Amino acid sequence: MELELKRPIAFFDLETTGFNVAKDRIIEISIYKIHPNGTEESKTWLLNPDYPISEEASSIHGFTQEDVKDCPTFKQEAKNISDFLINCDLAGFNSIKFDIPMLVEEFLRAEVDFDVRTRKMIDVQNIFMKMEPRTLEAASRYYLGKELDGAHSAEADAKATYEVLKAQLDKYKGVTYKDNQGEESTPVINDMNALHTFSSHHRNADLMGQIILNDEGLEVINFGKHKGKTVEEVFTREPSYYNWMMNADFPLFTKKLITTIKLRMGLNLKK
Repeated sequence: MELELKRPIAFFDLETTGFNVAKDRIIEISIYKIHPNGTEESKTWLLNPDYPISEEASSIHGFTQEDVKDCPTFKQEAKNISDFLINCDLAGFNSIKFDIPMLVEEFLRAEVDFDVRTRKMIDVQNIFMKMEPRTLEAASRYYLGKELDGAHSAEADAKATYEVLKAQLDKYKGVTYKDNQGEESTPVINDMNALHTFSSHHRNADLMGQIILNDEGLEVINFGKHKGKTVEEVFTREPSYYNWMMNADFPLFTKKLITTIKLRMGLNLKK
């Protein structure tokens, strides 16, 4: 089943120095873009992360510091990557939890304005895990009937994710499932708005789910001693909590969000 698109969608995959969104860096990004008229194009960037590559990460993707020492940095290529993603919705495998937050962190470090709030985000892994819990390699076997050649190559993974999503739309057309509240629905339809909603596990205000939205649309802390309280309530009662978060190991996107909330409240950022 071909995707019904109103604007381009970019399937992308990252290889990184590690798995900490706040600290690690991108080594390779491959983007497979599909336009509403069906045309496809892809680009891959190999980058010098200017940051140590962990042994664990290197054992998965095979890149070493020596491999990328002469490559441009993300900051040097950030504008080109952003331009290639103009007006694109975003899709990937485990993208909502990892790839999109990692990409946004890199854009923030490079001081390139990359707004994800205007984009639909579709996570093929979340659809897969809800319907057939597996890995991308297993998804390729299950949906496409073939082994994934070049697994953990960003280009191969990005293209395979695109192929898997199309096969999912064919397989699950009209299929119902029970959501977390036990309600039956028919989520898997060829519509980017519906897939965006179905790909999301919860209503994140930031990208990592450390700040979520309640039923009234207010930002709520989703960790630690203040879990379940609104950010505004915490900042009002404990103004120092803002500074603690800004100095702690939170992603830049989360810090940007809480700063926006504090400015909205009209509070002094120095407190």
